[in-house]
Amino acid sequence: MATIAPFPSIDAIADKVYAGERITPEDALALFNHPNLLDLAAMADFQRQQRVPGRTVSYIIGRILNYTNVCWVRCKFCAFYRVPNHAEGYLLTDEEVLEKVGDTVAKGGVEILFQGGLNPKLKIDYYEHIFSLIKSHYPDVILHALSPAEIIYIAHISKLRLRETLERLKAAGLHSIPGAGGEILVDRVRKIIAPYKDTTDEWLECMRTASELGIRSTASMMFGHVETVEDRVEHLTRIRDLQDECAPFRAFITWNFQPEDTDLPIPRKASGADYLRTVAVSRIFLDNIDNLQVSILTQGPKIAQLALNYGANDFGSVMIEEQVVSAKGNKFILDANEFERLIKAGGYEPRRRNTRYELLDVANP
Repeated sequence: MATIAPFPSIDAIADKVYAGERITPEDALALFNHPNLLDLAAMADFQRQQRVPGRTVSYIIGRILNYTNVCWVRCKFCAFYRVPNHAEGYLLTDEEVLEKVGDTVAKGGVEILFQGGLNPKLKIDYYEHIFSLIKSHYPDVILHALSPAEIIYIAHISKLRLRETLERLKAAGLHSIPGAGGEILVDRVRKIIAPYKDTTDEWLECMRTASELGIRSTASMMFGHVETVEDRVEHLTRIRDLQDECAPFRAFITWNFQPEDTDLPIPRKASGADYLRTVAVSRIFLDNIDNLQVSILTQGPKIAQLALNYGANDFGSVMIEEQVVSAKGNKFILDANEFERLIKAGGYEPRRRNTRYELLDVANP
């Protein structure tokens, strides 16, 4: 009868962390199963100080501009999409897009997170047009735009190679790529929650190719659905390995699945404790990524504030507009004053930043 190897001890893992040694996937699995959250918080905060020393917590003012909700992929975890030809499907006009960008700039915003669905009517020429239009009117706005799934699909329907697609998008104004669509980078899980979406290797290859072209990105993990803890560790390992290889990621964001109005029923949402544990393990394990961002949209301000003691150093975006997560009934959208109040109350110093994680003069964002 086979015996199951015991988890590494918490003391042995802590010795590695405090000595500046990399922990293994087996260590990460042990941390996910360790009952004392405060032990994890101490190690995560130590690791945070190695990557981003001090008490500064950054945030950005931006807008998630969902240019279309038309999408044929039918991800089971998404409440936002409408299939092609649905009565509620939309594509914003050029004028509507420019109005939203202008409103963002007027409110101190520096970033447009331009995302939507996989709309079969939109090929590369649409994105070249709309990005060039935005940049011609608002040259200082940073376009943090399109998920790997969108980019891969644009290449497919435009009959282009991935590299050429990224080159053309960059020439039109694409600055960086958000980590959306990563979900869990384990194909067994992806086939359950998004069977028509890109594979793990395709997602990673998009980020790899973008990095080769000088396009940076973020990475994310959506947990708390059908995945196991082992799947979470595999996801983190794939992110860390790619960061070792070509350093595409400026930041990592983890958030728990929101089941409301989706086709992916689960018994219960992930708890705040599970979120804090996942943040801490992510910070400890991802020793090659500087910035770890909280998820106010899914966790709310109190848990987000607590996460600053579990390795997070960034409060994410003051979202002037957001529709995807909010489509599931989550409305934790706060202004910059509330961001700063929460950060200060947590014992940290708030600082505004841009997409490149450069700190800004608040008086002249």
